[in-house]
Amino acid sequence: MPASPGDRPGAPGADPRRLWLTPDRPRRGRRPAFSREAITAAAVTLADAEGLDAVTMRAVAARVGAGVMSLYSYAPDKETLLELMVDHVSGELLPPAPLCGDWRADLKAVARHQRALMLRHPWLPAALTARRTLGPHTLAFLEHALAALRPLPLDGAAKLEVFSLLTGFVTSHVGHELARAATVDSADRAAEADYLATVAADGHHPELARALAAPGRPLTPEATFTRFLDRLVDGLDTRPGPEAAARPGG
Repeated sequence: MPASPGDRPGAPGADPRRLWLTPDRPRRGRRPAFSREAITAAAVTLADAEGLDAVTMRAVAARVGAGVMSLYSYAPDKETLLELMVDHVSGELLPPAPLCGDWRADLKAVARHQRALMLRHPWLPAALTARRTLGPHTLAFLEHALAALRPLPLDGAAKLEVFSLLTGFVTSHVGHELARAATVDSADRAAEADYLATVAADGHHPELARALAAPGRPLTPEATFTRFLDRLVDGLDTRPGPEAAARPGG
């Protein structure tokens, strides 16, 4: 079946002013017996069950019992629908836990909330790789993250970059985590480990051999995510260390 006009790839991004600053009502024609919230919730349910590719304007219309053309009054294309979906599930991040005042701990909590959200909605990492506007729920969580960064001696632009860096890390890590869980079984992992051990023993990869000889670490998804997150967040500390203080002018 050919894709509906709004499902074609390459559609222009949604205008955030029109999307988020206008009331929840159709832009033309009479008001149908459903809302933008209902349309978005139906699309999220469909994506959770069948994946992002299953979300078409026609499929969502069928779920809410409407004609596909009626949906275009609320979401003129799939790009706009994805914007609505991303912000809809971001509402699950609210209200965030109160900040403890330790920016490292608070920022790590932000990342853990993001990971949990993406694991509940496995389509979300892929949706976030495209251009996205900041809807009201997303902005509220961004405000929380910026408050967590308040103790850091960074300007506003740098703090926004930190949030972008953190979100990009979580998105990429969870996307890899989900893909690996879906395609790699224990036999595959054993074969990969055996292959790397063989290569490391050939004498041409001494650094790899030393790395593989190091004590093993827990390989659960949670433990791996925590290690990576600790390295990322702890590396953001901008205070001069002892070696910096020892340098002339430090």
